[in-house]
Amino acid sequence: MSRLQLALRVPDLTQAVEFYTKLLATAPAKLHEGYANFAVAQPPLKLILLQGDPAEATAMDHLGVEVETGHEVIEAADRLTAAGLTVAHEESTSCCYAVQDKIWTEGPGQEPWEVYVVKEAADKLTHDNGVCCAAAPDGVTGKTTLASVGATDACNTCG
Repeated sequence: MSRLQLALRVPDLTQAVEFYTKLLATAPAKLHEGYANFAVAQPPLKLILLQGDPAEATAMDHLGVEVETGHEVIEAADRLTAAGLTVAHEESTSCCYAVQDKIWTEGPGQEPWEVYVVKEAADKLTHDNGVCCAAAPDGVTGKTTLASVGATDACNTCG
């Protein structure tokens, strides 16, 4: 089963977790400092909450499609590339407390989309370079972009 992912930067993670627990009638599947992950069965949704700037309103960070296999990531990359979209690849990257293979593309409004498979759990939120779904080292938050995740145009398994 695939499911859509919505990642939000929220001004108060504790309040957001309380609200979305009530709204979605489910507790977070993962809860870490600055991060919450809801795996909702109905409707199929992965809701990610990231601690943002307390002085700013909630903002969309990125969107995604979680798939079940690495083969589905490769198929998405091939399909999107054939459709003329720019695709960036990441392989065995640590992000959102999981090791993932993923691709990134951007919508017409520069909204970042990822298609990813979770390969295993990880003990850290960010890539080794400190980006992806987290505050930059200086504490400044901002939306994920193809450049900010350090994604490359090719990977070994994606060709």
